Amino acid sequence: MIYHSTRDITLEINAADAIVKGLSSDGGLFVPDEIPKLSMDEIVSLGELLYPDRATEILGLYLTDFRKNEIKECTQKAYTKEKFETESIAPIYKLNDQTYILELWHGPTCAFKDMALQILPHLLTVSMEKTGVDKEVAILVATSGDTGKAALEGFKNVPGTKIFVFYPTGGVSLMQKLQMQTQEGENVGVCAIEGNFDDAQNGVKEIFKDRAYNMELKSSGIELSSANSINWGRLVPQIVYYVSSYAELIKNEEISCGEKINICVPTGNFGNILAAYYAMEMGVPVNKLICASNSNNVLTEFIRTGVYNRNREFVTTISPSMDILISSNLERFLFHASGNDSELVRELMNELSETGQYEIPDRIKTKLADIFYAAYCDDKFTIRTIADIERNYSYVMDPHTAVAQNVYEQYVAQTHDATKTIIASTASPFKFSGSVVEAIAGAEETEKTETEFELLDKLSELSGQKPPKSLSDLLDKEIRFDGVCKKDDMKTVVDTFLR
Repeated sequence: MIYHSTRDITLEINAADAIVKGLSSDGGLFVPDEIPKLSMDEIVSLGELLYPDRATEILGLYLTDFRKNEIKECTQKAYTKEKFETESIAPIYKLNDQTYILELWHGPTCAFKDMALQILPHLLTVSMEKTGVDKEVAILVATSGDTGKAALEGFKNVPGTKIFVFYPTGGVSLMQKLQMQTQEGENVGVCAIEGNFDDAQNGVKEIFKDRAYNMELKSSGIELSSANSINWGRLVPQIVYYVSSYAELIKNEEISCGEKINICVPTGNFGNILAAYYAMEMGVPVNKLICASNSNNVLTEFIRTGVYNRNREFVTTISPSMDILISSNLERFLFHASGNDSELVRELMNELSETGQYEIPDRIKTKLADIFYAAYCDDKFTIRTIADIERNYSYVMDPHTAVAQNVYEQYVAQTHDATKTIIASTASPFKFSGSVVEAIAGAEETEKTETEFELLDKLSELSGQKPPKSLSDLLDKEIRFDGVCKKDDMKTVVDTFLR
C-alpha cells in the first residue's frame, strides 16, 4: 500500500517509511492511498480470535510492506495480559441495553494511548530495519496529558531510540504530571512548557519542519520521528479496537450481523474518532459517529458549521486530555472527504496557520453532516454525569468518558435514536480521582484530603475498586524531570537532550 502526504499527493512512500518519518517534510500527515475493505464474514470471523490476532489481521491490511510474521510478533509483544491486566485487552462493559462502554484504559499507564503506544515501538523497530535506517531515532512528543506518559513507557530503554516529551505546565492533572516527572529509563526526557497544549504541539511541529536542523541532526546520526497521532504508526492500531469491538458484540449476541451501531468518542485532536471513521470505511456498519468535546468546543462548531476557528479562549478543564484547539488529525479526514485533494488541504492548512481559521467547501460540509454528530459538555455537566452514572449503574467513569456519555445523552434527546452505541472510555477514573471523588461524594470530601494519593484511597473506598498499581506506586518514585521552558526555547531543550 502506498502512502501520500495530505498536502502533496505526488509524494509516495510505503508504510515503514511513513512510520519512521512520522511527519512529512511539507508539514502534511501520511495517509493510505486507499482504505482496505472487510466483508461482514471477515468481521464475524475476527470475533473468534484473541485481540492480538485480530490486530495482526487488521494491521496487515494497511502495513502491506510488512510480513505477517513481523506484524504478529509486534502484536504478541504489545498486547499481553501482563501489560493490560485482562486477556480481552479492550473489554466492553454493558451499561444498559443500548449503551456499551469500550474500556481502553487497562494498559500500563491507565489511558487509551497504551492501545497504540505499546505496539508503536515494535512497529518502529521493524520499520527501521526495513528502511535501512542506521541512525538513532529521536521521538518528539507534545502531550495534553496521556500521550506523554504512554509514549515514555512504550519507548523506555528501546535500543536505538531516545524520546523527549513536552507538556503544558498547569494543563495536566497532578497524577499525569507525576507519571511523567517520575518516568524511568535511560533514553527519556521530559519538560513542561509555559503555555497550553497547542503551544507544545506547534513547537514540536516547527522542529520537524526545520529542514536545516533536521539535516544537521541526520549528519550527527539522529533521525527525528513522532509518537503523537500525527504518526501513522500511532493511529493505525487505534482502528483495530473499533473493528474488534463490533466483532465482539456479534460474538456475544449483543447485536446481529450487519446491525448498525453508533460510536461516541471524546476527542480533542480528532485522532481517536478518526480511527472510528477508518473502521467505518473498512466495513463496520456505523449509523453515526458522535464527536464529544469539552468546553474547548472547536470541533463541535466545525462539524455543525464547516468553519474551523481556533481564535477563541483556551479553557482549562477537568478533562485535560481534550483541552486542544488545533485538531491535527482533522487534516487526514479532510484529505479523504475531499477525494484526496491535497491542494485543497494545503490551502486550508495554510489559511489556518495564517489566520487561525478556514471554511470547507459545501460538498465536504455535506459529508461531514452525514457522518458526524457533535456536541460539547462543560465541567459542571461532566461532574453531574459522573454522579448520575455511578448512582444509576454503580459504574465509575473518568471525566473524559463522562463528556462522551453526556454528549451521547444529548444526541439521544435530540434525535430519539435507539441505535446501540459504543462509548469509548479513554482513561481510568483513578487518573482523575479528585474530580471523580467530588462528583460522587461532594466537594467537601476532596477538601478533607491533602494529597493525590489520599484521593486514590478515597475513590477506592467509594468505588470498591483497587487503584491501579502503576498509580499508587508513584508515591515512592523519585522526581526526575521538573524543568520548565518557554515555548520559544523548545528546540534548544531538545538539542541539549540529544547531544
